[in-house]
Amino acid sequence: MFGNARPAGGDRLGGASRAGAASGRHVGFRLLSQTVTARRVIGLLLAINALLVVVGAVVVPEVAHKQGAGLHVGLVFDIGGKNDKSFNEAAWRGLQRVHDELGVDVQYIEPSEGADRESALRTLAARKADLVIGVGFIIGPDLERLAQQFPDIRFAGIDYSPSEGIGTLPNLVGLRFREHEGSFLVGAIAGLTTRSKVVGFVGGMKIPLIRKFEAGYEAGVHHVCPACRIVAAYAGTEPKAFNDPSLGEELASAQYGQGADIIFHAAGKTGDGVFAAARQHDARAIGVDSDQFDAAPCCVMTSMVKRVDVAVVDVVKDIIAGKFHGGLHELGLADHGVGFVADEHNKQLLPIEVVEQVNALGDEIITGKIKVPDR
Repeated sequence: MFGNARPAGGDRLGGASRAGAASGRHVGFRLLSQTVTARRVIGLLLAINALLVVVGAVVVPEVAHKQGAGLHVGLVFDIGGKNDKSFNEAAWRGLQRVHDELGVDVQYIEPSEGADRESALRTLAARKADLVIGVGFIIGPDLERLAQQFPDIRFAGIDYSPSEGIGTLPNLVGLRFREHEGSFLVGAIAGLTTRSKVVGFVGGMKIPLIRKFEAGYEAGVHHVCPACRIVAAYAGTEPKAFNDPSLGEELASAQYGQGADIIFHAAGKTGDGVFAAARQHDARAIGVDSDQFDAAPCCVMTSMVKRVDVAVVDVVKDIIAGKFHGGLHELGLADHGVGFVADEHNKQLLPIEVVEQVNALGDEIITGKIKVPDR
């Protein structure tokens, strides 16, 4: 299954447990009252309580020592910060998970717009962190410099690609994703559900990484709807293209005006403008990186998720297990590194029969029956 459902919770036994406890208290008090005075009851209860404390101290096991205790991990966010509801937020979830699940000591730095990310990375390295993580392709050259200057510190780059002339560094791992595979699936969703036979794509910065999203999306649309037309636009050629909601709204409005009824964005916070345009045009949109349904419940039919949190947890586990090594580590559908959202929140916008069809396409990608282009 490639549609990621949100976990549901609930205390199914709570009512029965409370009822049983109430019943036990009533019966116990009635039996005691027949044989002892109130003072003796109080004394007996105190003695029982003391005994339970002693027994508890003997038989209750100590809380298990978490395997990551004593490990220190630092992370520097990309443009948009940890609350961008997208790429950075997924990294933030991973940082929270290694703290909560593994007991790792974590810290992070959110550089302000235009701030020196290398200084932030250097600060964490100077603090002797066991792992320093940089989020975003922009930070790659900084990671390379620092990995060479701090050979005893491990570094990881989310969406990292080696610079020309830079080989494998033993203390730097690149955590990458097969975005084109997940984008193929949401493209198929768009192609199966469009009514106008016109769908759109809004990218952030025009670079090969974002082209992977567009290429997979186009392939998915045309796989299920050869007659469909795709209109595409990018917000720019500089990093600020990922942080311009006004431009995102303008580009999306133009595409909706050309007849598109579904737009997939891969544009960071610029995508907030795509959702604004979807609300105005009473149209549909597809989110990216994280589940973005809450950004526009009226319109976000699904999201192509990149499990950056999984990548963060995996690299920390590698350090704990003594298996960390430099190089590139790529996660795709087969690794549960990408997928799409299908749960109770978006089921009105995403029919179950479409989910089933698209999950079947995902199986064909994993087996190699479908080859997804990445450019």
